[in-house]
Amino acid sequence: MAKRHRLIHVGPSAVWDVLADGTRYAEWVVGTARSEPVRGQWPQMDSAIRYEIKVGPARLVNETVVRRYEEGRCLELEAKAGPLGTARISIEVRPWGKKTLVIVDEHPLQGAGGTLHNAGFEVLIQLRHRTMLARLARLCESEAAPDERPDRQDTAGPAEAHGAGHA
Repeated sequence: MAKRHRLIHVGPSAVWDVLADGTRYAEWVVGTARSEPVRGQWPQMDSAIRYEIKVGPARLVNETVVRRYEEGRCLELEAKAGPLGTARISIEVRPWGKKTLVIVDEHPLQGAGGTLHNAGFEVLIQLRHRTMLARLARLCESEAAPDERPDRQDTAGPAEAHGAGHA
């Protein structure tokens, strides 16, 4: 099981806003070229998005379905990868002070992915998750409103924190 976490320097609602937008999936999920909702209201239960993977000149179209959903807290997905089978991807969003701890846990469910799963494959998933979480953090932190960025407030000096020094 590939499990990885990242502390993102914005509040949970800013992270959830990105996760809850099915059209943005390709912006933070490594390997996807574009995404679009195809069924239901993402990320409600059983809703789905279609995404495209480019491998050289080839384009593969796959689907991800929401299998578990807790608003603002948890999103569990079943990623379908054609002949490679399916994978369970759990994304947990936890408040961490004024920041957010995001935990991703992925493992194969069925098909060739489960049969081929080994320690080497696990390393590749870990590398993919590290990049994916970095992309998610960049998106969330760059788009958050100033009051959703705890680091700006945490690093302000005493004069700035209390509004002193302004004419």
